[in-house]
Amino acid sequence: MFSNGQLHFAVFFVIAFSAVLIFTYKKDFKGHQVHYKGSFKILLSFIAAIAILFMIKYFNKP
Repeated sequence: MFSNGQLHFAVFFVIAFSAVLIFTYKKDFKGHQVHYKGSFKILLSFIAAIAILFMIKYFNKP
């Protein structure tokens, strides 16, 4: 399905992308704690709102 070179590229890309993501997150971690304090509550609110919409849709079936 995939050639040997494509598989090697995919593995290398995933490893490199993950490493850059982790490095960047560690670098910005202190800034996230200061500037995004309380963003977890907003995330929970969005998840709750979507869950409520799905429940309304499920329970209002004809």
